[in-house]
Amino acid sequence: MTSENRRIILVLSAFCILFVGLVGYLSYFQVFKAEAVKNNSYNKRLWINEENVLRGSIMDRNGNVLAYSEKDGETNKRYYKYGNLYSHIIGYSYREYGKAGLELEYNNVLLDISESAALNELKNLVLPSSVGNNLKLTIDHSTQEKARSLLNGRKGSIVLMNPKTGEIYAMVSLPDFNVANLNENWKEITENPDSPLLNRATQGLYTPGSIFKMVTTLGVLESFSLDLEYNCVGSTVIDGYKLTDYNERAHGKLNLHDAFVKSCNPYFAEKAVVMGKDKFGEVAERFMINKKIHFDLPVKTSQFPYKGNVEETEIAASGIGQGRVVVTPLNMAMMASAIANEGEMVKPILVKEIIDKDGRILKVMDTEVISTVTGPSVANTIKDMMVDTVKAGTGTNARIRNVTVAGKTGTAENPSGKSHSWFVGFAPAEAPRLAIAVVLEEAGVTGGQGAAPIARDLFIHGLNNIDFEEEY
Repeated sequence: MTSENRRIILVLSAFCILFVGLVGYLSYFQVFKAEAVKNNSYNKRLWINEENVLRGSIMDRNGNVLAYSEKDGETNKRYYKYGNLYSHIIGYSYREYGKAGLELEYNNVLLDISESAALNELKNLVLPSSVGNNLKLTIDHSTQEKARSLLNGRKGSIVLMNPKTGEIYAMVSLPDFNVANLNENWKEITENPDSPLLNRATQGLYTPGSIFKMVTTLGVLESFSLDLEYNCVGSTVIDGYKLTDYNERAHGKLNLHDAFVKSCNPYFAEKAVVMGKDKFGEVAERFMINKKIHFDLPVKTSQFPYKGNVEETEIAASGIGQGRVVVTPLNMAMMASAIANEGEMVKPILVKEIIDKDGRILKVMDTEVISTVTGPSVANTIKDMMVDTVKAGTGTNARIRNVTVAGKTGTAENPSGKSHSWFVGFAPAEAPRLAIAVVLEEAGVTGGQGAAPIARDLFIHGLNNIDFEEEY
């Protein structure tokens, strides 16, 4: 074979390889990615199809319309009645900027179209629909307004939910943005260093601080070999690392109940080490930490790195909610809910019902237990600790006259700035209707000073204004 023939064969072989690669690449998108591409919010063809359907409305639990569409000439125009208030829940639907929030997650429902683009095209030929379906949320509008006002412009998040049903009554993240005029402020929003597009309730990962002692406490209660008595001198040394209490306060002799109420750092750091990382991690995962939480909006996974080679100092730090532990506010509201609900953690619900254009209810979201964190006896033991924390411990600013509040405060050290201020809890403690997580980002004050009063005020509003449908 001549050298010229070899070159021809090499060139032809190269072309064949490229051709096969191209066919494989196109086949991959045609077979595996076709639906994702067709249904992508930036797909111009999809937007053309949407112009034929009047997008369904979104309303709160009481039927107050929050977002709706109207014909504007030959196009459909989307209206958002409350600007910033639901920017992280409802999100937005703009041809120029795509979709976010429930507008994205429930796009096909709001348009009454199939998830399959091919089936949707067939349906439009046979039974064309001009009006989409409506969403009724679990949100209580007045409580959502109150929650946002309580943050008072400060960075952070509040999640208020029903611990027995999982219904979310309020979910606020600040800073937020005005979805009604994105065309005017998109550049400002996207360039804002405080990330107003970030839903801190579901996507924000924060060091939890002492609220994580609820997890540690459950592990201690289940580790019967542990000595629950302790003498606190204000600090402890673990593997050469000195870990102190707040202002190195010496609490003296303590049992587990006292340590929880007074939020004694050395106690929980030492008990976490004795408990061991495997037991500690297993308990944390019952609270859905390190696990995916299925919700109506995307949720980042809370993290507790305990597997592999983890030093004792890291486990000690995790025992007081420091180190590499990070959590979302939604997950922490679920944690409080699990204790309130005698150890049963329910799936959080934001969309309550799907209703068609004629008012028929197509789907009702049912309550679902997603994790048995512990049994009623242990849950009630932790509840009693939380009640005393609010009565006479670090959470006294959450007290409400004639209502027993259970709670835990947290002041989380933040390596990149001031400390975060946390409060989680529920009320009334005897028959819980509301569970809450409040975080003030980089507040620089304790959880008792910053987050607890917010929880108190929202509890008062919610108990007086929300129409609780279930029997207690």
